[in-house]
Amino acid sequence: MKLLIIGANGQLGQDCLHTLSPKHTVACCDVQDMDITDGAQVAALFAAHRPEAVINCAAYTAVDNCETDQQRCLEVNALGPQLLAEQCAEYNTRLLQISTDYVYDGALPAPQAYREDAAARPLSVYGQTKLKGDQAVQSLTNHLIIRTAWLYGMGGKNFLKTMLRLAVADPERTIRVVNDQYGSLTWSWRLAAQIELLLEHELTGIIHASAENHSSWYEGARFFLDCMQVPYSMEPCTTEEYPTPAPRPANSILENHRLKQAGLNLMVDWKEDVARMAREYRAQLLEEAGG
Repeated sequence: MKLLIIGANGQLGQDCLHTLSPKHTVACCDVQDMDITDGAQVAALFAAHRPEAVINCAAYTAVDNCETDQQRCLEVNALGPQLLAEQCAEYNTRLLQISTDYVYDGALPAPQAYREDAAARPLSVYGQTKLKGDQAVQSLTNHLIIRTAWLYGMGGKNFLKTMLRLAVADPERTIRVVNDQYGSLTWSWRLAAQIELLLEHELTGIIHASAENHSSWYEGARFFLDCMQVPYSMEPCTTEEYPTPAPRPANSILENHRLKQAGLNLMVDWKEDVARMAREYRAQLLEEAGG
């Protein structure tokens, strides 16, 4: 299959490239190659590659910056997917749009999980713009919106790498981590494998694809650092004690209901994947963290 990955230099984009390249003809682009908010550039990209499927991993994901850089956030997260959807309609191309737990308000009491038919009520500018992007993609018949949460991986920055860097830099410094927000730490490599499987099937609409079971940020951080076998000092705090410019959902637990219905769910317990990544990439992670 001829594939086009948008946002190929990001965490998920890198894993999609590595996972899909052996079996497919994969073209890639990122912000240095093309402006996703420029209609002429998007049209030229499709004319050059004529993809059978597009995986859009591109997004403005600096959640706190989105609160002040609202116009650029809207352009990347909403206009970009709209332009992609228009070109996909022109070339009869399938569009896989990567979305987020931030489209939900997090008010559902944990450990209840959000299913795909839950009402979207985003709290932040990031979530609002991602939802608008999803809505633009829904104008296309052959689309799949993949909502995931709490991504981590070997490419780029993420929460787990930040925790490791802080621990390695000063094991005696107490790291304070939020303990009243819940979700499922999801390995980008696992999600890329899930996307590979989804390319072989004709699911459309919205699906959830995140790790099974859940933790708080605090619980997830402790588990990862224990797996990495590094000394650290950590204490829990509340969301109120750790204010951020953008509000976060208190509950980001997603239920992969449609994947399970279709017999296509590749997701495993979050602890299994965190432990596996720590085991397989420990030396590389420590080197990157400065230890």
